[in-house]
Amino acid sequence: MQKIGILGGGQLGRMLLQAAANYPVETFILENDDQCPAAHLCHHFVKGDIRNFDDVYNFGKGLDAITIEIESVNEDALEKLEQEGVRVYPKPSALRTIKNKILQKEFYKEQSIPTAAFVITQNLAELRAKADMLPAVHKIGIGGYDGKGVQLLNTPGDLDKGFDAPAVLEKMVNIHREISMIIAVNDKGEDVLYPPVDMVVDPRLNLLDYQISPAEVNEKTLWKVEAIALAVVKGLKSPGIFAVELFVNKEGDVYVNETAPRVHNSGHHTIEANYSSQFDMLWRVMLQYPLGNTEHILPAAIVNLVGAEGFEGEAKYQGLEEILAMDNVFVHLYGKKQTKPGRKMGHVTIVSKDKQDLTYKANRIKNILKVVS
Repeated sequence: MQKIGILGGGQLGRMLLQAAANYPVETFILENDDQCPAAHLCHHFVKGDIRNFDDVYNFGKGLDAITIEIESVNEDALEKLEQEGVRVYPKPSALRTIKNKILQKEFYKEQSIPTAAFVITQNLAELRAKADMLPAVHKIGIGGYDGKGVQLLNTPGDLDKGFDAPAVLEKMVNIHREISMIIAVNDKGEDVLYPPVDMVVDPRLNLLDYQISPAEVNEKTLWKVEAIALAVVKGLKSPGIFAVELFVNKEGDVYVNETAPRVHNSGHHTIEANYSSQFDMLWRVMLQYPLGNTEHILPAAIVNLVGAEGFEGEAKYQGLEEILAMDNVFVHLYGKKQTKPGRKMGHVTIVSKDKQDLTYKANRIKNILKVVS
């Protein structure tokens, strides 16, 4: 019976714990909110700050292994735990590179991984001097997530919307499609790739709106996507699970957008649609078991369920019964009591042999199911 800790108790921790029930593992959560989505599913809940050195170090020192469900954790404490023999997924060195958008982009450049042209800006004054880069995307170096800390700058008049802090200014890519690749790596360096996912992003919230898996890409583009995503993960030299987000333009060129060193929203469909889900796979990696089968059982779509505009307070789900009456539809509510506009409250997975059926049901669910208060 191994002792494994998770830093963070949100929906990713919750789904990870749901998959843990299949294995001989004693689970621990560190989170400062004892009402968080994962709190009631773990064996041991520890109240504390995942960004605080002492909280993370004291939480981890009696464990066999530890993982994260969000990047904003104290990697210095994880480094010390690693030195003392605790297995850390991903390695603190990989986390350090990825959690800072500036270091992440410089890593791609050093590794000759194709990514959009970029410059680093330290403040707004430096940003204003880079009007020649427009149209561009400004991404804050540390602290951005789920569309926060990202600003689209189309004209010189938009420059003042940027960040007065160290950030990446990235030339906008003419995106034909957005793809996510999830890759798992074990302690021996063996890897498995999940089929790529087509992501449709909500431009207003800059959040994943819905997705279809597997992505419809030609064989040549698929080879490029797989090779580039694998180059990112190999370059990080760390076991764990990684989601590599990529852009494909109309000419078929592939660029890395960002990498997440953890289970990811773009892999939630794998719970129902793949033989080994991303959550099951991470347990296999952490418990040092053989890697699972990433193949699809059936094609799938995911609709993200976010708090509706104009509603804040105790969450109520409109249209839930109608959605649950649909065939091959699986609802995952994250157990968050309070809703607010744009907050991730759940997701719905659809599986079907027919891609048209997936798209039709995804759009229907988006129109029917609402989180209000």
